[in-house]
Amino acid sequence: MPTQVFRLTLSLALVACTSRDASQSVPAAAQIAITPAAPAPDWCAQLPRPANAALPTVRTTSDWFHVYQAAPGVFALIESDQFQEAISYLIVGTKQALMFDTGIGVVPMRPVVEQLTKLPVTVVNSHSHYDHVGGNHEFDRVLSMDTPFTRMKMLGRPHAGLASEVAASSFCHGAPTGLDTAAFGSRPWKASGVIRDGTRIDLGGRVVEIIGAPGHTPDGVALLDRANGLLFTGDNFYDSTIWLYATETNLDDYLASMGKFVALAPALKQILPAHNTAKVDPSRLAIVLAAAIKVRSGSLTPQSESRGELTYTVDGVSFLTSKAALAHR
Repeated sequence: MPTQVFRLTLSLALVACTSRDASQSVPAAAQIAITPAAPAPDWCAQLPRPANAALPTVRTTSDWFHVYQAAPGVFALIESDQFQEAISYLIVGTKQALMFDTGIGVVPMRPVVEQLTKLPVTVVNSHSHYDHVGGNHEFDRVLSMDTPFTRMKMLGRPHAGLASEVAASSFCHGAPTGLDTAAFGSRPWKASGVIRDGTRIDLGGRVVEIIGAPGHTPDGVALLDRANGLLFTGDNFYDSTIWLYATETNLDDYLASMGKFVALAPALKQILPAHNTAKVDPSRLAIVLAAAIKVRSGSLTPQSESRGELTYTVDGVSFLTSKAALAHR
């Protein structure tokens, strides 16, 4: 991660994936004690995010994953004590459940999932950045896009590339007990099947659809629960600065994917992003797309520039992108 941009306001930054609320039923063996750290970073004062605090809390025995009922049959597992504030979603049907993303991987996720459901679980990732596939290796059934980028990310990522993710300043209350911050890396994982744009997964009484949504990454997807009006947007939209500056980011693909979301918005009841907040009004999508188009035009002056990375705030939406991304490179 080239820079650490803490998501404090509703925004969009254009990037490679990296992003980030409250509560707790998992086996006693899965309990995680939090090591005190001093003092907490400023962004921790924003927690819990009001949108999350308004959701019903689901009690588990995990001190790391704060679990909320984001919608009927949908649990949001939020890692709010780490600056990414990554959100993974467990969507439960009558025959099986789907885990949309598996977090950053600093604490095992499967024990928490097994307390929330006894159904067989299939994993699908919004994209294969490390903060969304960290727990993939814990599950037997993982469906993924079949792209060169995905296959490369399946190999994992060594500690050297993730040291900043587990630095003291990356946690609100210190690293979770048992985490070796000197060696933490993203574990390799394998796919047991392939998904494509339009793939439908029947969970029993609930069907979810894969919406191809490249831009942030080449393998980006969204998840649509059409019957219940839910759109899980991954990192194409979340309630903060949206990062679109990575070498794999394609801004034109991003605009096209956001255009798909906006077309779906009239039939949606709720947006469920992959960072920060687990419930957002669908009306935000059109505002974000309009702002992103202005940034993509190249006619705006950035608010700040550092090492080729550019920050823009347009109509209340913030983006982090780069000169290379704007130049189609």
